[in-house]
Amino acid sequence: MGKGFIFDLDGTILDTRDDIGNACNKALEAFGYPTHPLEEYQQMVGNGFIVLIMRALPKGESERLSEESFNAIFTAAKKAYASHMTLHTLPYKNIPETLQALAKRGSPLSVLSNKPEELTQKLIAHYFPSVPFALVLGGRDDKPLKPDPTRAKELLSTLGLNPHDTYFVGDSQVDMLTAKNAGMIPVGVSWGFRGPEEVEAHGAVHILRSATDLLSLP
Repeated sequence: MGKGFIFDLDGTILDTRDDIGNACNKALEAFGYPTHPLEEYQQMVGNGFIVLIMRALPKGESERLSEESFNAIFTAAKKAYASHMTLHTLPYKNIPETLQALAKRGSPLSVLSNKPEELTQKLIAHYFPSVPFALVLGGRDDKPLKPDPTRAKELLSTLGLNPHDTYFVGDSQVDMLTAKNAGMIPVGVSWGFRGPEEVEAHGAVHILRSATDLLSLP
């Protein structure tokens, strides 16, 4: 068995920015709030859907809103996203082929995202139907989100992986901290939402310039 790979989703294997941004903008507009250029959502994602909506609202607005009002906006955005999350989303260049090559080489593959788990699993099934992911996990109300290492450690235990022989691949500070907190090897991608500077600043041991670089990791 080769070294294990755990992948982040948004900004790492799928470019989901436009579908996320359009859904959030639709909810913001429906409740009378200003919207954002889609590129701004690259800095808002990564810490789960609740934090995404908090960041999308005007500064301080989430603290001023009642729980009921905030939940209404959150629910509207999540519903809009769930119903239109494959309109513009695409895998990053060479990702599907590279994942297939890693699997054929004997490397166990899995996904750990802060995106709601049911949406994470639907996206993986839709875009990577022939990639043999061993486990696909997302955000759940009863589990802490990344960079807390709880779910990463659960995943490692379930698959029988040694953290020191497992790469955690992501595009953000959250992912690099998750890797370090769980004792895994932090691998940053340069093509994602945050860029190489962020992953380098937060401890990436390797920084990938293209998806095929995954095949050259030691």
